[in-house]
Parts: sequence; structure tokens; C-alpha cells
Amino acid sequence: MGWRLLTQDESPALVPRGQLADVWDYHRHRYQQGVPEGVHDLPPGVALPLESNLAFMNGISFTKGCYIGQELTARTHHMGVIRKRLFPVQLLGSFPVGSITPGTTVLTESGQAAGKYRAGQGNVGLALLYLEKIKGPLHIRTIGSGRVALTTSVPDWWPTATK
Repeated sequence: MGWRLLTQDESPALVPRGQLADVWDYHRHRYQQGVPEGVHDLPPGVALPLESNLAFMNGISFTKGCYIGQELTARTHHMGVIRKRLFPVQLLGSFPVGSITPGTTVLTESGQAAGKYRAGQGNVGLALLYLEKIKGPLHIRTIGSGRVALTTSVPDWWPTATK
């Protein structure tokens, strides 16, 4: 994610090659990098830590004592079988603002469920997708019965074994 500096000074000269940005730039960058944040991206009771890539960000301890969900998380990690992951997605084409809601099903070309759209801003976002279905064409149905294609990407910072 790089460095972030919060200051009252509005001069980008504080940091060499620094640039001013707003909170929407931050979220856009975060979505493009596949980094979830808060309850919109990680709904309580729904989001699993390994599917949400928290192990990649050192957000899970496999040596620490008890925490909620520890047994399922440890078992899944040690078995090495994770069928879904939270991927950065880019929506292609135009669609009305608010026509794609969190939880919308992502579909394959044949209409099979490939996962769920979690959150986004503009044409970028995050979707929890089945690993075996990310290679082919994907789309989402909008509220107005439209169809928006989407592409997935694997962030550079992910471990090589998962790419």
C-alpha cells in the first residue's frame, strides 16, 4: 500500500515524489491492490480470514492462543485448500451509479455463480470469487437488468504460490 502521511500542511514537498490525494484516491488504490478494510469489505459473520487474504497481510497468527474462528482458520490453512479468495476486480463499460450492490452474484459466461461482489467505488472493487472460475469471462447483472463485464487481477504483492 505504500506510505500515507496525514498532515495539516498542504505541501507535497514534505516527501520526495509525494503527491496529494483524497480519501477516494486511497480507496481506489486499496481496491486495485486487493486490500479489504472494514465491515463493507469484510462483513462480520460472512468473511473468512483466509478467503479475505488476511494471512498474506500477516493478519492471522497460527501460533497465538485462542481467538474466534481459530480452529476453522488453522485447519483450513494446514489442509491448504482455499476455494475462494477476495480479488480486485475492474468493471468494464458504463453502468448507473448504485446499480451494483454489495452481495450481487458474479456470473460466468454460462450463467454459473462465480462468487459475490463485495464492495467498490466507480469501476474498481473487490469480489469473493471461486479460484477455478476466474480465468473465463465474468459479469454482473445490474439493478436495471443490465449486464456489466468484469475482469480480475492478481496483485503483485501476493505470494507466488497463489498466483
